[in-house]
Amino acid sequence: QVQVVESGGGLVQAGGSLRLSCAASGSIFSFTDMGWYRQAPGKERELVAHITRDGITKYADSVKGRFTISRDNPKDTVYLQMNSLKPEDTAVYYCNAQTWDYAYWGQGTQVTVSS
Repeated sequence: QVQVVESGGGLVQAGGSLRLSCAASGSIFSFTDMGWYRQAPGKERELVAHITRDGITKYADSVKGRFTISRDNPKDTVYLQMNSLKPEDTAVYYCNAQTWDYAYWGQGTQVTVSS
């Protein structure tokens, strides 16, 4: 079965940094696009960052310049380096791993930024 497992969430102070990891496994098809989404209480899930297999990236305007997404294709792992964290970054962060016909989601990891 396909598994998508996030790690690295936690509690940090405003201005601090955190690095999230997501490992995808178990698919007979390659993971083409991978990304990070987040959802805060009372808000809709939103795209944070996205990366193609060739390394083309896109970021939400709210995190551009602060967050960096990267991936390790042999390990099917995607990372999100988060710097200069703000309280409004507080949310559950979800990893998404997409094959040609399906998008898989992780369980989510909590990121809390204190002021």
